[in-house]
Order: sequence, then C-alpha cells, then structure tokens
Amino acid sequence: MSGMRLPSWFAERAEPAPPETELRVSTLELFFDLVFVFTVTQLTGLVADGIQNGTPWQGALQVVLVFGVIWWMYAGYAWLTNAIPPVRPARRVLILLGMAGFLLVALAIPTAFDGGGVAFAVGYLLLILVHAGLYLQATAAMSRVIPFNLGAVALIAVASLLDRPYDYLLWGAAVLLLWGSPYFIGQKGFALKAGHIVERHGLLVIVVLGESIVAIGIGAQGLPVGFALGLTAVLGLALAAGLWWIYFGGDDEVHAEHALAGTEPVRRTRLILGAYFYAHIPMLLGVVAVAAGVKKAIGHPTDPLKLGAAVTLAAGVVLFLAGNAWFRRVLGIPGNRLRIAGALAAPVTVALGFWSALAQLVALVALVTAVVVVERRRAARHSVAA
Repeated sequence: MSGMRLPSWFAERAEPAPPETELRVSTLELFFDLVFVFTVTQLTGLVADGIQNGTPWQGALQVVLVFGVIWWMYAGYAWLTNAIPPVRPARRVLILLGMAGFLLVALAIPTAFDGGGVAFAVGYLLLILVHAGLYLQATAAMSRVIPFNLGAVALIAVASLLDRPYDYLLWGAAVLLLWGSPYFIGQKGFALKAGHIVERHGLLVIVVLGESIVAIGIGAQGLPVGFALGLTAVLGLALAAGLWWIYFGGDDEVHAEHALAGTEPVRRTRLILGAYFYAHIPMLLGVVAVAAGVKKAIGHPTDPLKLGAAVTLAAGVVLFLAGNAWFRRVLGIPGNRLRIAGALAAPVTVALGFWSALAQLVALVALVTAVVVVERRRAARHSVAA
C-alpha cells in the first residue's frame, strides 16, 4: 500500500485563480447555468398556475420565497468558481454534483408548498455541502457562511411539516436569514475578480431571457399558428429583446468591470453584493413575470386578459427596469431617470390588458423601445458635445 500513488486530481488542493484578465467563464459554468435556469421555468409555471387558478398573489408569493433561497446559492456558486476555477477533474465532478442538487431543487418547486418541501431541502442541502467543501479550500471566510446556509435548510425542512400560513413564515425566515447574512458575517475574505463576475451574470441574464422565449412556445403548444398568435409571439420576442437592450445595449458591462476592478477587495465585495446579488433579484423576477404573462396571453391574444395576467405582465417590466436602474446606480453608472420613468409608466398598460392581450403587449414593447431610443439619442448627443 505504501507504494501506491493516488491520482493527483483526487487529492488536489485549491490553487489560486488566474490573474484577473485571464479568468473567464468556463463551458462547465454555462452548463451549470442551464440547469439553474430550469428553476426559472418552474417558477414561471408557478406564476402561470396562480393566474389560471385565480390565486395570482399566492403564486407570486411562492415565487419570491423559492427564488429567494435558490438565488442565494446560485450567487454562492458564481463566487465559488470565481475563486476556484473548475479546471481539474475533481472540481468538475463536484460542480456536476452541485448541478444535481439544483436539478432536485427545480423538480421539487411545483410542490414545494404542497408536500415537496423535504425533497427541496434535500437538494438544497446537497448544494450547500458541495459548495462549502470546495469553497473552504480557498478561504476560511466561508466557515462564517455555512451556519446561515444550514439554518435556512432546517427552516425549509420544518416548513414542509406545517400548514398555512406557518410554512410561508418559515420560508420567509429562511430568505431573510440568507439575504441578511452578509451584514452579520462581513465582506472580508472574498477576493472576487471583476471580469468573471460581470461576464457570468451577463450570460445568465441572456439564458434567462432565452427561457422567456421558451415560455412562448409552451403557451402556444397545440394551437394553430394564425395571424393573432404569430403577432403575439413576435411581440413577446420583441419585449424580451427590449429587455436585452436595456441590459446590454450600452457599455454597462465595461463600466461595471472598471468600477469593480478599481476598488479594494472589501468594497468590491460590497458593490458585487449590491449590484449582482440584490439588484439582480428584481430583474430576474421581472423576466419570470413577463414570461408568465406572455404565456397566458398567447393562447387568447385578442381576448381581454385576466386582472392577474395583466398585472403580472406589467409588473415584469416594472421590476426589470427598476432593478436595472438600481444595478446601475450601485455601480455609479449615470442616466437612470428614463428607466425609472418607464417603470412608473408600465402599470398604466394594465388598462389596455382589459381590452386585449395584444394591446397591452404593443404598449409595453412601445414603452421599452421608447426608453432605449431616447437614451441612445441622449448618449449620442453627449458624445458629440464631448
């Protein structure tokens, strides 16, 4: 036995991440994101089911609670691969195991509040154990996070044994425990690389927007493709494209990377928490709401929308625009008034939804397009003046 040698990858320790300019998102991380985005599909289904069953507010509340805990662990894995790139077989195997945890979590989402809470907690526990096992190799600061993660799992498991409203209260406590933990554990010990964080979250937004297009296909499944349905589908695509343009149409990624790279590590961590954790919550929930609203609209595009569907569709645009303005403000990117104005104007389109789904979609596409066009013209005038 003394002469046996273990493979080098089996007993490896974490090595420093490459220099800032070299660390980019790997294909394994993109694969991981595709599994995570399955949770977005399931959340869209929760919203759509709530609208269908006449309980849209219950569906929305469940989405916020579930998303609150899974987004925390997604961010945790983004930080993990920022510190320990998955370049060795052992790390890749463990990341794949974490993906299995996300798959279990996603599968349990539809029944998370109706008997599936234990399955959700098991998948979440697997996520936590893999994450902690890898991250502890890079920084001892991770040890301060683990008790909060385990506490959230315990709350979710106990919630599965309780009836309404106590299960909601425990899920809410789990969300508050996770979201508030950075203020108790501090931000020291996490040396995050700006370029990777910016690229990883940008790619996630693209994938999530793509998932909203899938929702159009699911809503149109089995229906004849006539003029009204085709127009509604194109408008749904145009709305998703408008949201893409809001996020990617300017130089925000370049500004974000420069803003983060130019700060010392603790302040950088705080900025990343504000811009890429907290401010991305309304943006991603906005995409979920838009996808659910379009999914309900495409089946009967010329009919009036239910109140829940019309509100959900408008709320999606409100959340995305407001979240994007928040994101830009945290990073010191100017020129957010039009986005805030667009967020304030979007609820007016609910009245058009009572006329027809098509009318509300046209209004929302026009609103987002107006924000993009006016902002671009102002930017062009400022660049000429400079």
